[in-house]
Amino acid sequence: MSNTESVKNKIKELLELGGFRDFSAEADIEGKRISIFINEFNLDKSVLPKIIADFERVARLISKKLDPAIEDNLILDINNYRRERERLIAELAKAAARKVLINKQEVTLPAMNAFERRIVHMELASRPDVKTESFGVGPERHIVIKPI
Repeated sequence: MSNTESVKNKIKELLELGGFRDFSAEADIEGKRISIFINEFNLDKSVLPKIIADFERVARLISKKLDPAIEDNLILDINNYRRERERLIAELAKAAARKVLINKQEVTLPAMNAFERRIVHMELASRPDVKTESFGVGPERHIVIKPI
């Protein structure tokens, strides 16, 4: 059994201990991604980022406990919140790149966490007509997209 699969099983145990009954969890071993679907009630989307971050931290601690030699960068998602956020950020990056090309001026994106900034950089990396750079410190770190 892979480390990702083992972590998924431990998370399922934690959800059961937390009183959840109507949920499922899937592991994408190659993508090192664990997707949890909680069907019991509607989770408020404003608290999902915090819940996901907390669960991800627990997942990494479990992973490290199972095999200290593994440097697992697990990605955890709840009710497809993160997958939808990734799609929105990729669309934002493409729209900003189009605006840069039309106006021939750089565009500054709002502050994002490291994971979200990586999505923007990766989305636009193959484009020869724009370049991306990160600026700022801590929670104010953001990306500027510039024409080439």
